[in-house]
Amino acid sequence: MRLWHGKVPIEKADEYEKFLIERAVPDYNSVDGLLKLYFTRKDEDTVAHFLLVTIWDSMESIKKFAGENPEIAKYYPEDDEFLLEKEKYVSIYHVFYEN
Repeated sequence: MRLWHGKVPIEKADEYEKFLIERAVPDYNSVDGLLKLYFTRKDEDTVAHFLLVTIWDSMESIKKFAGENPEIAKYYPEDDEFLLEKEKYVSIYHVFYEN
């Protein structure tokens, strides 16, 4: 499981949500080995938090998407228009049980 987090000004959150669906979803879906993705959002006063949770069949599949260093976050050029900062790292977890 790979977790990416980003923060966007609340006034840009709806537009960023649309961008993620139109740009990021097809990119993720183009990689064999993606099992599931959850794009989530939590609004606070002035900031919207986006948490992208992707489930993969292997670390090799994650590398096909993210590159040889899969812990390094992957960004699109358009992210500069939205994100308050670009976090350098993502979190990767091994799923050891599912029900």
